[in-house]
Amino acid sequence: MPETLTVPSSVELAVVERSGFVESRHAGAAIVLDAEGVVQLTLGDVETPILPRSSMKPLQALGCLTAGADLTGERLALATASHSGTNRHVAVVRDILDAAGLGESDLGCPAAWPGDPATRDELMRELGQPQRIRMNCSGKHAAMLLTCTVNGWDTTGYLDPAHPLQVHIREVIERLIGTKVTSAAVDGCGAPVYGMSLSALGRAAHRIGTSSERSPFALHRSAGALVRAVRESPWTIDGPGRPDTIAIERLGVFAKGGAEGVMIMVAPNGTTVALKVLDGSGRATTAIALALLERVGALSPADVAATLAQLPLAVTGGGQDVGLIRPTV
Repeated sequence: MPETLTVPSSVELAVVERSGFVESRHAGAAIVLDAEGVVQLTLGDVETPILPRSSMKPLQALGCLTAGADLTGERLALATASHSGTNRHVAVVRDILDAAGLGESDLGCPAAWPGDPATRDELMRELGQPQRIRMNCSGKHAAMLLTCTVNGWDTTGYLDPAHPLQVHIREVIERLIGTKVTSAAVDGCGAPVYGMSLSALGRAAHRIGTSSERSPFALHRSAGALVRAVRESPWTIDGPGRPDTIAIERLGVFAKGGAEGVMIMVAPNGTTVALKVLDGSGRATTAIALALLERVGALSPADVAATLAQLPLAVTGGGQDVGLIRPTV
């Protein structure tokens, strides 16, 4: 079994306060790269591999783009998303599937209820069922299927690590992280996910977040287009009132959370954060990333404070706010 991040190699990143008591503490590790990609700050062990989960989606989307998938605008942003399954999200995913000449039954991700409460409630009132297209990774899977059809690759086994699509995506990931992948796992949606250090994930996020669409290198042009697509349509990446969307809308960052407490975030000036909360909770990850960007001067304290006030960080008791989830970095 691969070595993983441990309690002794972690540091406190956030606390949960209730009525003046520190009720819980979130420990983990984080790395901050400056606008030039130089390490500016490390907290805890940033060299032991972690599973980036959905924070790896921008890397996978670039694999699809560089293999010839015609993805622009909202379609490109949805290929990178962990969306909340609203009807608006689903319409774009269907558009990608239509371009591939495929349907929802071709998606390899499991069926799920939408993460958006209003959409979920509406489906339940209509006696609906969980659907693959509502699963938060369906945009990524639709993009993978489109890539297969463009290249004449089999679509039935597209999640197999040995499939030409996944081989190509892995090669692109290795180019972005700057090292060979040595371990792999199966993500919650069924796609391969690769072990990598936070320093490697941070390098990849920085390369993506600072790429120009005018670059002489195709991969960088694609990365620039991807970041622009997400910044122009923040609703795609997460959903209305959800953390990634709020941070992008208010601050112009490029943000992508992942399951089990992972987050990458790139400020408009290129300063980049990659972090992992050891206990797997994602409730503080956006706040921690914003606090780190503020700490190194990439975001203003006033802008960060205003954004944190919009995030779901309140601790309630008896229907009243009695505390707060608070970064300690």
